[in-house]
Amino acid sequence: MSRGSKEKYTEKQKRKAERIEQAYEEKGVSTKRAERIAWATVNKQSGGGEKSGSGRTKSASVKAEARRDSARRAVKTKERQGQPGALENKNKSSLLEIARARQIAGRSHMNKQDLIAALRSPR
Repeated sequence: MSRGSKEKYTEKQKRKAERIEQAYEEKGVSTKRAERIAWATVNKQSGGGEKSGSGRTKSASVKAEARRDSARRAVKTKERQGQPGALENKNKSSLLEIARARQIAGRSHMNKQDLIAALRSPR
């Protein structure tokens, strides 16, 4: 089992961690890594072992909003880093705006795939 005792976790938290762990193991992740991911996920979502009082300083709605905010920041970071696939995740009008800013000729007649190719090619 991961570091520390799991006695202070509720049964619901333990079941959730077990389901998450099983899902990762089915994806081919090692048992130890799957367990670490599962408990990290439970801790992030619920603030740790609820019986001990840890995580009780924040309400469930505040925690939910924090998770949504974290997800939004992650998406923005991915877009800023220009990771592979970032252009594929944009819609055609966004790609057209980028092409317009880079003054790519013929952009108005291009489909989405052509725009992506033109934006990736060096000038």
